[in-house]
Amino acid sequence: MKKVLITGANSYIGVSFENYVNEHYSPELSIDTVDMIDGSWRQKDFVPYDIVFHVAGIAHADVSRVDEETKKKYYAVNTDLAKETCKKAKDSGVKQFVFMSSAIIYGESAPYGQSKRITKEIEPQPSNFYGDSKWQADKGVRELADENFTVTVLRPPMIYGKGSKGNYPILSKMAKKLPIFPNIQNERSMLYIENLCEFLAQVMIRGEGGIFWPQNAEYTKTSEMVRMIAEASGHKIHIGKGWNWVVSLAGRIPGKSRKIANKAFGNMTYDQIISQYDFEYRVVDLRDSIARTEK
Repeated sequence: MKKVLITGANSYIGVSFENYVNEHYSPELSIDTVDMIDGSWRQKDFVPYDIVFHVAGIAHADVSRVDEETKKKYYAVNTDLAKETCKKAKDSGVKQFVFMSSAIIYGESAPYGQSKRITKEIEPQPSNFYGDSKWQADKGVRELADENFTVTVLRPPMIYGKGSKGNYPILSKMAKKLPIFPNIQNERSMLYIENLCEFLAQVMIRGEGGIFWPQNAEYTKTSEMVRMIAEASGHKIHIGKGWNWVVSLAGRIPGKSRKIANKAFGNMTYDQIISQYDFEYRVVDLRDSIARTEK
C-alpha cells in the first residue's frame, strides 16, 4: 500500500479524490491530508509518505479587477508554495510528487467563431497573472525531478462534477431556468471529477511521471451540455439557431459582453491523442457524468 499526503485541506479535488480512493482503491492507497493555510504544515513529517499530492492554490479570479497586492498573493500561493512543498517532499525521501497544473497556462479560449486545439508541441503562453502563476509552478516542480524523485504534472481542462465551482454551476442554473438557448457549434475539453480521480489513482499506483493532459473522451458543445442538464433536471428547453445572432453580436462588442460570449461559447480543446495512455481512466461518459452531477 502506498501512503498519500494531500497538501491542501477541504479542496474540491482533494476531498473528491480521498472519497474515491476510499471507495475504489483502499487496498492500494491510503490518504492523509494537511492544511496549508498557515505555516504549520512545515512541521509536518513527510518521511512516512510515498506520494505527495499538491492541490493547494488560489483559483481563477476576475483578472481585470485585481490589485498588485492580490497578484503577489497568487504567486506566493500558486507558485512559491508549490515549489517549497515539492522540495520538502524531495528532501524527505518521498518518491512521487503529483501537481495540479491547469489548461489556463495555455491562455484563454479562442474567441467565439474561432478554434484553438492544443497539442503536445504547443508551448504554454499564459495570458494573465493567474495563468502565469500556475505556469511558473508547473516548470518549477518539474525542475526538481530526478531518477529518485518522480514529478507528475497534470494540466486538466475545466473540471466539473457534483459540488464543483466555477463555470459549470452557472451553466447548470441557466439550463434549469431558460426556456430557450442558442445552438452554437463550439468545442471544449472538459474533465469529469470521477475520471480525474481514476486518472490520479492510476498514475500513483503505477508511479508514472511527466506531463499529462487528462480529459473526457468526448468534446463538449455548450448547447448540448445545456440540453443534457435540462433533461437530467426534468426541465424543457428549446435549443435552436434562432438566437445565435445574439451570441454573434455579443462576441463583437468590446467589454463584458464579449468576455461572457467567449467564455460560454469559445473554443479550446486538447488533441485527443495526447490524452490517451496505456491505462483507461475515462470511466464515466459525458451523458452519465451530467446525470450524476445533477442528481
